Amino acid sequence: MGYSVAIDGPAGAGKSTIAKQIAKKMNFIYVDTGAMYRAMALFLIRNKVSADEKEKIEEICKEAKITIEYREGEQVVLLDGENVNGLIRTEEVGNMASASSVNGEVRKKLVALQQELAKSAEVIMDGRDIGTCVLPEANVKVYLTADARVRAKRRFDELTAKGEACDIDKIEADIIERDYRDMHREISPLKQAEDAVLVDTSEMNIEEVVDTIMELIRKDREV
Repeated sequence: MGYSVAIDGPAGAGKSTIAKQIAKKMNFIYVDTGAMYRAMALFLIRNKVSADEKEKIEEICKEAKITIEYREGEQVVLLDGENVNGLIRTEEVGNMASASSVNGEVRKKLVALQQELAKSAEVIMDGRDIGTCVLPEANVKVYLTADARVRAKRRFDELTAKGEACDIDKIEADIIERDYRDMHREISPLKQAEDAVLVDTSEMNIEEVVDTIMELIRKDREV
């Protein structure tokens, strides 16, 4: 029987970091939606479809079978039963994923596959519209956010640690602009689901956020 946790929120709120840690601690499958889009891109490349062939993409994407499993503690992305982990991180696949992910039919197909996965396994998924569109019936929904300046500072620290020169004010301006874009896009805009629990991480560290969400899951399972 499936069990699902949906984590939504703006860019830089730490959704993936938190979701991966919870998945590890609770033995859930972390559904890496980005990796699924990359597997779809690989499928299109193998079928010799180019990024600008909109109708062809819409037709052929329906045939792809993509899922995620855990094997020996590692997340494995399967395309038609084949482990494609080592093949989906190339530049070519990344470019195709970026071009094909805006296609409505590709999105529809992958959302259906993600919903299928949630019916049969214990999953945790993060994104912009998981609780509102992808998993509207999720057992636990969280809207993870933080002040734009806090998110900018986290990104600034991350880049500085890698030795990259950056400007915190520019990062903050980019984050605010991206929030606006995400919240006002036509398809599946970013918004807090009515039944989602708001978790503001501005004053919290990663462990505190993980503990807070795990407590929500525990309480839900006790009911």
